Amino acid sequence: MKVRYAGLVALVASVTFCASPGRASASSMPITPARIDATVARAMRAFEVPGVAVGIVKDGQVVYAKGYGVRELGQKAPVDADTLFQIGSNTKAFTAAALALLVDEGKIRWDDKVIDHLPEFRLYDPYVTREFTIRDLLTHRSGLRTGAGDLMFYPATDFTRAEIIHGLRYLKPVGAFRSQFNYDNVLYMVAGQIIPAVTGESWEDFVRARIFEPLGMRSCAARYDLIENRGNMVAPHAVVEGKLVRIPVENIVVIGPAGTISCNVSGMSKWLMTLLAQGQTPAGQKLVSAERVAELTSMITVQPIDPALAALSRTHFKGYGLGWNVQDAFGRKRVSHTGGVPGTLTWVSMIPELNLGVLVFTNQDDGMAMEAIGNQILDAWLGAPRRDWIDIATAYKQGKVAEARAAVAEAIKVSATAGAAPLPIETYVGRYVDAWRGEATVRLVRGGLELKFSRTDKLEGKLEPWSGNIFIVRWNDRSLNADAFVRFSQSFGQDIEGMTLKPVSPATDFSFDFEDLDFRKAQP
Repeated sequence: MKVRYAGLVALVASVTFCASPGRASASSMPITPARIDATVARAMRAFEVPGVAVGIVKDGQVVYAKGYGVRELGQKAPVDADTLFQIGSNTKAFTAAALALLVDEGKIRWDDKVIDHLPEFRLYDPYVTREFTIRDLLTHRSGLRTGAGDLMFYPATDFTRAEIIHGLRYLKPVGAFRSQFNYDNVLYMVAGQIIPAVTGESWEDFVRARIFEPLGMRSCAARYDLIENRGNMVAPHAVVEGKLVRIPVENIVVIGPAGTISCNVSGMSKWLMTLLAQGQTPAGQKLVSAERVAELTSMITVQPIDPALAALSRTHFKGYGLGWNVQDAFGRKRVSHTGGVPGTLTWVSMIPELNLGVLVFTNQDDGMAMEAIGNQILDAWLGAPRRDWIDIATAYKQGKVAEARAAVAEAIKVSATAGAAPLPIETYVGRYVDAWRGEATVRLVRGGLELKFSRTDKLEGKLEPWSGNIFIVRWNDRSLNADAFVRFSQSFGQDIEGMTLKPVSPATDFSFDFEDLDFRKAQP
């Protein structure tokens, strides 16, 4: 899922530090521990984050591993280097690496056709289905909309992986195949299904046995429900209607290969050191070949460069490899990714030429904190001009918040003058069906309309008249931050034929891919 931004104002609680004895110390770094401490403290206050973990690896050693704040708001248990976080889309690099192991063993090739391993795989265009490769699954160039199909797994549903794969055939492309970058989660789940098709082992078991165990990542787990000991794990938090609160853990089992790993700074440090060492683990074993590591971290899908990014980091190229973002920053290649599940965010960056890796984890939905902390640390290693990333992040957030508030305020302004719907309210009631998402129901409750999606308990809310046959659905779970316009289509005979949706706010997480929905009203 996309990193979501929310929040403001907080406190820094207890701090713990751990570093491996006998190894290089933080004193040799170009940024002092005191400055990192100050940056983290300011970021936690500015963006209302209860807990943060920071890790730095350099030249095959852990030179910094420190926890800040608390695992849960209102509790005393501190964050440390062993505290577990859900790492979200940083899982994708593990899925790509798992497939790289199979490439090394000659069991698959990157350019194998997906249908040769998964005959049930179908996309909207038969030509694209026939030509789609394993490499295509990993590089976000399918032609589908950003986040297409995410509503089949988020908010948590009871869809199976087989049902999600079947639903892909109904998603219409918004661009040409292999022509542009559109971030995708569902196709990473499909990529994970290549593993059981080839080996007979589940993605979860394969990642544990072939990556976690060789690297000594003993606390890490492929899914939240597979964590053996949750005694040192953060709780997720978000700002909901102006107040920072703990929110429930999203255990989205079905999308595993795209984003369900839980890990800590200690474990992820070993992961980065292995990649930086061209596939050799800290214990001296070969996990994956140097050739595969080079492929994972080479740009495949080119992305346009934001002028602001070019100015901030002197970036000349940007793209996506196999599970990694790839770009340049101040003359150095940077390999990175972020990950977000509701209430927990992770930031990972490597500068291979410097044999450097940086990790920043937070237990709050506001991505500005991790961006500010991580970039402040990277600046020091890259010799970048001195600037304050918290100020940069604050200004950026203020702009995005103002944009979102303006859109919501305009919607509220129209709602305030809306009269009754143009048709009798009973006309809208009924069962609606979308080819890939399934059923949704509009029902009459206490004189008003409510919309409820099937297969999940989360997408249910009141429909408020907005303009003509357009309503706004306000979801009961306010932590979703995803209220949407609902447009009902009307026949010439004044019957309701269907409905489509669109987010009210531009800040809505792209996993709410409402625009891909096309509900048709079912016959009574």
